[in-house]
Amino acid sequence: MDFGCSLKGFLFNYDYISLIPIPSSMIQYKTISTEDLIRKREAGAKIIDVRSVDAYNGWKEENEARGGHIKGAKSLPGKWTKYMDWIETVRHKEILPKDELILYGYTAEESEQVAAHFQKAGYQNVCFYHGFLKEWVPDNKLPMERLPRYRHLVSAEWVKKLISSENPAEYETEKFVLVHSHYRNRDAYLTGHIPGAIEMDTNSLESPETWNRRSPLELKRALEEHGITSDTTVVLYGKFMFPDNDDEFPGSAAGDIGAIRNAFIMMYAGVKDVRILNGGFQSWEDAGYEVSMADVQKEPVVEFGATIPAKPELAVDVPEAKQILASQDAELVSVRSYREYIGEVSGYNYIEAKGRIPGSIFADCGSDAYHMENYRNVDHTTREFHEIAENWIKNGITPNKHLAFYCGTGWRGSEAWFNAWLMGWPNVSVFDGGWFEWSNDPANPRETGI
Repeated sequence: MDFGCSLKGFLFNYDYISLIPIPSSMIQYKTISTEDLIRKREAGAKIIDVRSVDAYNGWKEENEARGGHIKGAKSLPGKWTKYMDWIETVRHKEILPKDELILYGYTAEESEQVAAHFQKAGYQNVCFYHGFLKEWVPDNKLPMERLPRYRHLVSAEWVKKLISSENPAEYETEKFVLVHSHYRNRDAYLTGHIPGAIEMDTNSLESPETWNRRSPLELKRALEEHGITSDTTVVLYGKFMFPDNDDEFPGSAAGDIGAIRNAFIMMYAGVKDVRILNGGFQSWEDAGYEVSMADVQKEPVVEFGATIPAKPELAVDVPEAKQILASQDAELVSVRSYREYIGEVSGYNYIEAKGRIPGSIFADCGSDAYHMENYRNVDHTTREFHEIAENWIKNGITPNKHLAFYCGTGWRGSEAWFNAWLMGWPNVSVFDGGWFEWSNDPANPRETGI
């Protein structure tokens, strides 16, 4: 008889009155076999991967034979149990108390940590699978999934090895440049950055007059001034701060989005190996690594080494955007907040026009122009790619179409585009002009309302 995964007798991790930790050795739980997991998964049990988001995406953090996660598993790292809104994240992932849960990780301790929080939240039907490394990974018949371009989303540990000359995994080039991205905010860099990182203002690569990418000649000069060639491995990150919408430049607090904006333009220009630190500076701090306040000098190079743009198809301008709107095989995707989309606000203190481009599809960014909550986890790492894809597909945003992502000025559109590119979606672009350029031409149609 199958009694499920009931944790009858499982002790709470904390006493509700004294909040005194209870040793994990006192926790009682049930483990299941590989055969049990397969059977329970087919019966609707939810599999929870408690490892890091990077291991979930595909990085082999224990040098396992196959990277990625058990097919169908949800990502819920043990690290997140430190956040007060952990249970909100769980419910947002549609993991409910009525569900049968199977937890797995690299170690039993990881699973126990997460299980204790489930128990406190009233989840009774939980069990453990400890055969991931020894049984599941080595057996090629057992299905696994990974983010197709996971290597372009790196961990703080990977960056630490890179700057320490420890030869991190999946790094083949002979030169790298570590870039702390910001917008008009050198203080964000000077008050703490990753050792060895140079700073780059997004204005180096995009024009503050149009918010579009700069001309090929300007991009060439800017990249060369920052020591970047087409063959350089560039690792970018930003620092999330809390935007003040009354500030003249609220975007100066959204350096984490600015890093991906810089990454998009670099890839458009022709940098072949661009990486993003998953979670940005927050991940570096969470790992407890050294922080520097030195003003690292850039080391210019003589020649970028490729004709710019090497990847012109990554960017779409107004004429192409209009063609996309008229096509049955393409979509213009609005990565803005709901209030912007329906025309309650423009989203920016320097854009007067409110509304949306008629025919564009809504791909909700989050609360406002300087946040990407619907594409980020609680620790600022990139959200589980299955969830992003599911939300898009519900709205008709599918990988068989040419997709051009846009927002107000290109930042949020670039981040959504980067997610689609990481997933291997074949024909994705950024509509660079976005709402700013579109709305500046009174001949272009616009609409408001629900």
